[in-house]
Amino acid sequence: MLDFELLRGWQRHVLGTPELPDLRSLPAFAEKGRERYGVGPDTRARLDACRAESAASGDRPLPLTARAARACLDVCFFHPFDDGNARSAFLTLVFVLAREGISLDRVALLRRVSFRADAPEDGLILARSIDTHLTATRRGAVGHKN
Repeated sequence: MLDFELLRGWQRHVLGTPELPDLRSLPAFAEKGRERYGVGPDTRARLDACRAESAASGDRPLPLTARAARACLDVCFFHPFDDGNARSAFLTLVFVLAREGISLDRVALLRRVSFRADAPEDGLILARSIDTHLTATRRGAVGHKN
């Protein structure tokens, strides 16, 4: 299950720290201070609610690429840790795909793209990029079978 404890475990691994990191307790800044990520008593609950929406649901069926993009951007923009949030966001994206049996052949371009919290179109751009990578992976898989 994609929950905060899983994110904490990834974070400990990618940062190489002995302890599990806590949810940050102070506002965070990115893009040379142009973007601010607040924190409040409901931050963890809101993050948990958003992550829950990454699972397939009969109530609001969203395409897998949209759910993966949303989960990734949620981690980016909630910015739950003091450091390494982009890495956790990418691992979240990969996890959402893998949970449904999907892996991508190449991810380098996905790792190089940055998004702004105040640019709603960026979520669509990321979803389209994931779809492009997924299509390329499927083409490669079909090509290897011949």
